[in-house]
Amino acid sequence: MLGFLRRRKLRNLRQNTGEILVMHLGDTPERVYPFVEELIGEYGPDVIIHTGDLVDNVKLERRPELKPVYEGGLRKLARILKDSGARLYVVPGNEDDPELLKKYFGESVVEPGSVVDIEGRTFALGHSWEDVIDVDADFKLYGHNFETIPRGLNAVLGVNFIFLPSGRVVRIDYPIGTDTARGYKLRRGL
Repeated sequence: MLGFLRRRKLRNLRQNTGEILVMHLGDTPERVYPFVEELIGEYGPDVIIHTGDLVDNVKLERRPELKPVYEGGLRKLARILKDSGARLYVVPGNEDDPELLKKYFGESVVEPGSVVDIEGRTFALGHSWEDVIDVDADFKLYGHNFETIPRGLNAVLGVNFIFLPSGRVVRIDYPIGTDTARGYKLRRGL
């Protein structure tokens, strides 16, 4: 129910404010690519920021022999993001191949800790919270794990939509099963 309400709020804000819309995502396994494409089609973001681990079901850091599988996934996501018409920023994650990122995203690739200005607001971009914690910026965007920091938006927890210039944020949860597709073990209580 909460997901439905957030999506309705996002739709209403998008239709009624005329603000610039920034979409922030990260740590995306291939399983969520159709969901990402759906969100892009529905809300038409002006800027898309991906904070790393673009093919998060392939763990290149530990399994470099899976590079061809990774490149196949990267090609799919590059098509989705580039076809959006949005301005793109892509931060390499620990599971990414920086050379392949540059091949598919070119000048859109930025180093962790970079600061970009969008509509007069500053965004610190990193893969993990450590990349942005000490950076002075209006928004600190990252992913990688479940850590949260002040003024930070963590893309592991959901897709963040930021309206500018107001700075309003709406988070849309990833589909059920995303964490499993990322390779995270389920936490079970007693």
